[in-house]
Formats: sequence, structure tokens, C-alpha cells
Amino acid sequence: MLSYWQLLLLLVPVFALIAIGVATRKAGWLTTEADSSLLKLVFNCLYPCLIFENVVNNPALKDPRNLIAAPTLGFACMSACFLLAYWIAGLAGMTKGHGRRAFGYAVGINNFGYMPIPLMAGLFGKDSLGTLLVHNVGCEAAIWTVGIFLLSGVSLREGWRRIINAPVLSLIAGLVGNQLDLGSRIPIPLAETIHACAVCAVPVGLILTGAVLAEFLVEPRALVDRLTTPLSIVLRLGLFPFIYLGAALLLPLTVEMQRVLIVQAAMPCGVMMIAIIKHQGGHTLTGVRAMIGTTALGIFTIPLWLKVGLAWIP
Repeated sequence: MLSYWQLLLLLVPVFALIAIGVATRKAGWLTTEADSSLLKLVFNCLYPCLIFENVVNNPALKDPRNLIAAPTLGFACMSACFLLAYWIAGLAGMTKGHGRRAFGYAVGINNFGYMPIPLMAGLFGKDSLGTLLVHNVGCEAAIWTVGIFLLSGVSLREGWRRIINAPVLSLIAGLVGNQLDLGSRIPIPLAETIHACAVCAVPVGLILTGAVLAEFLVEPRALVDRLTTPLSIVLRLGLFPFIYLGAALLLPLTVEMQRVLIVQAAMPCGVMMIAIIKHQGGHTLTGVRAMIGTTALGIFTIPLWLKVGLAWIP
């Protein structure tokens, strides 16, 4: 088993890329005007290529247990976190209109994409990474249905419409190609183009994450709150990991799916949810506080939870 320090070293490139994003925004090289274009590039081109490449030649995804369990658990675990975070926020004294909805949404979403992808690849290889990407479709479904309903009261029907997007379509194409063994028949120039785009997805996404984060570092004192910060840390980094690890331990899952849940259990709050909260008219600062607090402490807790998961689950 990898030591704590070996696991921590796997995180160094992740946080280094986020730091580069912060630095480039501070230097004025990556402007706020570029954020929308870069986000569209990552979401509609680079990330779909990453998904397709890791799915189309993936033997683990020929196991129907992974195809069913991965998105189902992604949806179920994240939905449970939404509802628990919202309920506990109410018990702690938060109210609607003053951050309770934003807190439930922000703390319910773990960083299920950009941070786990390099960790999965480094720890377990391509097969488990493909299972993670299928799992993430369930996370997206939870975000745009249960999550949006919780955050803004938008109908579940409206949320479902947003799930049909480029990453999901690339996943479907990859799964079909994988089942029909079409991956080896892709022309080499096309395969190399897809690979070139795929390897850019995570670095560009993490740099963009850092750039967005830099905007909230102007007033450091506002990023910490006596209630929001500790409560988000306790839930996201203390309580919610047991939901994922419990499912990995108790359910009849494949090794690939157990590995996905181990990594997801360790993740802090997501970053892109801040833009969604802002767009929906929610209390954006609440989301920022939850993300900053859990991410800062996550540097140290992620390796600990990974060690727990790897030791707990064979």
C-alpha cells in the first residue's frame, strides 16, 4: 500500500496547476473574459475527448455491473449528500435566503471530475478511470435535477434537459464503440487527435479552476465564516466519506467501482458549482467558503481517506 507521503505527492501536480491558474489571473495573462470561452472548450471538446478515449477500449466497461452501478451510485450518493447537507444546515440555524440552499448545494457536490481523474489514473490505471467517467454521468444527473431543485426550485423536468450534453454524448459513443470493439478500428490520425485533446482536458480545467478561484482571494477574511467553514469541513471531509466507503464495503460491486468510491469519498467540495450558484441567484459566498475550506484542508485529508479506503476495502 502507498504511504501517506506517496499519496500526497500524487496531489502535488493537481494543486500546482490550480496555483498556476491563480498566478496567471493575478498576472493578467488569463482574463475573466477568457473564462467563458475556455470553459466551453473544456466542456464541449477536451473533456468529451478524455471520456471517449478512456471508454472506447475499456474491458472493465464491458461488465454490466459497472455500467449500471457507476451512474446509479453517482446519482444516489450525491443526492444523499445534497439532502443531508441541506437538513443539517437547517439544524445549525441557516435559513432560506441566507445561505441554506447554497450550503446544501455546495457541500453536496464533491470534486468528482478534475481532481479524481489524475488520482485514479495514477493509482489504478485506465480501466478504473473509465468507470469513474461513467460514474460522473450520475453525478451530473444529480447536480441538474435534485441539486438544482434544492438550490432554486427549478422543476426536475427542466433539470433533466441539461443532462444531454457533449460529455454524455461522447460517453454514449464510447460505450457503443467499446461494446462493438470499434476502438482498434479508429484511424490513427483521428485517434491521435482525440488523444491530444484528451491530455489537455485536466490541465486546462485545473488552471481555469485556479483562475476562477483567484477572484475570491482578494478579501481573505471574507472566505472564512464561523458557521459555514467548520460545518462544511465536518460534513464534506468527515461525515460524507462514510457514505461512499459504506457503499463500497457493503454493496456487491466490482473492484473498479470500489476504487471509484474510495477516491470520491476523499474529495473536497467542487469548484464549478460556484458559477451555478451565482447563475441561479444563490448565496455565492457560501459556496466559496465551503469550497475554500474543504479544499485547503483536503490537501492533508485526501491522502488519509485514501489510506483508510484502501485498507478498509480489499
